[in-house]
Amino acid sequence: MTPKIRVLFVCVANAARSQFAEALLRHSGGERFEAFSAGTAPGEVDARALAELRHLGIDAYGLRSKSIDEFAGERFDYVITLCDKSALECQALPGAGEVLAWHFEDPVTSERPDAFRHCVQEIHERIKMFMLVKTRH
Repeated sequence: MTPKIRVLFVCVANAARSQFAEALLRHSGGERFEAFSAGTAPGEVDARALAELRHLGIDAYGLRSKSIDEFAGERFDYVITLCDKSALECQALPGAGEVLAWHFEDPVTSERPDAFRHCVQEIHERIKMFMLVKTRH
């Protein structure tokens, strides 16, 4: 059996974007991928992010805001940053196989009324493409 591809998603607060990415990859690629998320300055998971995941029928059980320090010493095949600030802070992350920098607007600070729905849809599209590319044989 092939070992699962380990992916760590990182944003600053680990409140919405990286939580979306972790839950979406776990939901869509659980048999091929192991998904984790963390923040460079973690806070709390935004209730609107959890509500959006539930609305989509995606299990949000166990999601919590975590510091990137919790994963010190662990090895990841991919570390994917979800905002420019975390991309700068994660350049020298030990244990990262490949670092990918994606950028999504932070729905927590957005003025848009549908910011959370828009953000989760954008991240979902990117994750579907990532899974397609990374699971080709």
